Amino acid sequence: MNESFDIKKFISEAKRHLNLELNYSKLTAVEKVAMLLSQTALVAVFAVIACFAFFYFTTTLTILLTQWTGIEWLGSLIMGLLLILAIVVVYAFRKPWIIDPITRFLTKLFLKPNDDE
Repeated sequence: MNESFDIKKFISEAKRHLNLELNYSKLTAVEKVAMLLSQTALVAVFAVIACFAFFYFTTTLTILLTQWTGIEWLGSLIMGLLLILAIVVVYAFRKPWIIDPITRFLTKLFLKPNDDE
C-alpha cells in the first residue's frame, strides 16, 4: 500500500514538474518572440527615419552638384552614379554588414541559454 502511494505521489509530482516546465518554455518563447518583434519594430522606425534623412541629404547634394557643375542634368547624373555606387558597395559587403549581425542577434536570442536557468 505504501509502495503504491509513493508511485502515485511520484507520478503526480512528475506531471506537476512537466506542466511547470511546459509553462516555463511557453513563457520563454513568448519573451523571445516579443524581443524579436520589438527589435523589428525599432529597426523599421529607424529605417523610415533614415529614408527621409537620406532623401533630404541626396536632394541637397544634388542641388550642390548642380551649382558646382552649372549643369542641372550633370549634377543629377553624378548623384545617380553615387547612389548606384552605394548600392554596389552595400551589396558587396552584405554578409558582414547585414547577414552576420542578424545571424548573431538571432543566435544569441534563441540559442544562448539564459543566465538564470
